Amino acid sequence: MTTATPLLATRGLDVAIGGRLLLAGLDLALAGGDTLAILGCNGSGKTTLLHTLAGLRPPAAGSVELCGKSYPEHGPRAAARLRGLLAQAQTDAFPASVLETALIGRHPHLGRFAWEGARDLAIARAALAAVALTGLESREVQTLSGGERQRLGIATLLAQQPLLYLLDEPLAHLDLAHQIAMLELAKRQATEAAAAFVIVIHDMNLARRYCRRSLLLFGDGRWLEGPSERVLSAENLSELFGQRLRELADGEARYFIAA
Repeated sequence: MTTATPLLATRGLDVAIGGRLLLAGLDLALAGGDTLAILGCNGSGKTTLLHTLAGLRPPAAGSVELCGKSYPEHGPRAAARLRGLLAQAQTDAFPASVLETALIGRHPHLGRFAWEGARDLAIARAALAAVALTGLESREVQTLSGGERQRLGIATLLAQQPLLYLLDEPLAHLDLAHQIAMLELAKRQATEAAAAFVIVIHDMNLARRYCRRSLLLFGDGRWLEGPSERVLSAENLSELFGQRLRELADGEARYFIAA
């Protein structure tokens, strides 16, 4: 991958489900350090798009490239080293500890019959510390609160160490302090690790504060993408959500409220 190659690129991407076109002709390029918020009403295609970007479902038309190659060209293991997905819901089919769950993120980096080593344990523990779960390594996953389980999902993704993070509603179940901490973590990771973040989010004010770019999905094929300062306007968001919004200013800060 050259420095000019985007981490994630789409060309003429169409996304459809059940015969309904949700997104038409999306051209997108994300580089290391980019943070992109995806906003839209329920059913507008946010999760479907995220799964398409993750290579988990084929596009209706167009292409998705990860570091200059299609997902079939990478293969599953190589792709898993480059991109990570936080699903909207976490499922735990079998009993496991917090540390064992975080170590799942290391699987793409291990050989077929290899066990986790000291380095993998150190990476997993550092990921747990990053989301304030230090001290809970031995806890059974089923005993965690919803917010703790969400933070464990984020830690597992951090342990995976991808270059592209695809996060589906990562703020779900988190209180305000942990929402801010998670977004600060993403901002820091984007800068320090030259990673790119795509975040499905409902809070337009947090999106504008923490994401350099935003993508609005109108659910009928239309979309709008660009710098958050331009895309996240009262006019655009009022059309997106079908609810009149107005923008207020508090010093240098600007935020939206229902009109």
